[in-house]
Amino acid sequence: MAFPVKFEADKTQIKQEKAMDEQIVLLFVLIDDFLKAYGHTEDRQRRMSDAEVLTTALVAMLYFGGRFEVARWFMRDQGYVLHMLSKSRFNRRLHQLQPWIRPLFAFLAELWKAIEEENLYVVDSFPIPVCDNIRISRARIYQDEAFRGYIPSKKRYFYGLKVHLMVTGQGQPVGFFLTPGSTADVTGLRMFELDLPENAIILGDKAYNDYLIEDLLAEWERYLLPFRKKNSKRTVPPWTRYWQSVHRKAVETTGSLLERLLPKHIHAVTAAGFELKVALFILALSFTFLFKLAQVAT
Repeated sequence: MAFPVKFEADKTQIKQEKAMDEQIVLLFVLIDDFLKAYGHTEDRQRRMSDAEVLTTALVAMLYFGGRFEVARWFMRDQGYVLHMLSKSRFNRRLHQLQPWIRPLFAFLAELWKAIEEENLYVVDSFPIPVCDNIRISRARIYQDEAFRGYIPSKKRYFYGLKVHLMVTGQGQPVGFFLTPGSTADVTGLRMFELDLPENAIILGDKAYNDYLIEDLLAEWERYLLPFRKKNSKRTVPPWTRYWQSVHRKAVETTGSLLERLLPKHIHAVTAAGFELKVALFILALSFTFLFKLAQVAT
């Protein structure tokens, strides 16, 4: 009886390795084409291209919990990158490429907006702790009370950053930025660029009630529709509340997917390194939706 079980396990492993190989190749091809299309140039003497650096970084986010050293070893050992940089040179090159992370995310975001049939978007925020509460006094990356935030759902404080995320009705991320942990959600809402199609509907929880923003967006034919507080002057009927609760699950699902990618502790020495890793995790999250789309297409 042991043989069939082992055989099925081997088949599953082979299938997973094949899917991983296809995803890594897709990552590199898309990043390389993107950099070339946007006029990115680099020294011809470089033995490891910038596309290979970004691909290795995203492989670390997708499969190795953000551990660059493991991803470097894997990409070199498996033959994906023939001339792998040393640890220090890899980190320097990756920090130099940080300005390309946002345009690459925006490129994918335009794809998600184009295939969003209901013209529906959902906003929410998620905590990214930099350390456990008991170690706040010893934290070196951030040292300010502005980074101490509160998680109402868990009824506990955290110390670190807050990711403000906007997703489509299907959960694909189309916008994000980072703020200190104490930043209120409604304050974060004012920071979104909100580059959305006309007649777009934006859902949010009760923390996003802001009549001024609603009126301003309505003038531009974008409509903010958050859950209403009990004392709200702009009530909504019960069927609208039910519709909101059904579609708001998209951002909660995306938040759960992001939480799966994130390790228990993000290793970083500086604030810039910590924020770079968080941005790479969110970019990697967007690529997971692209992998699913490619799998459906084939």
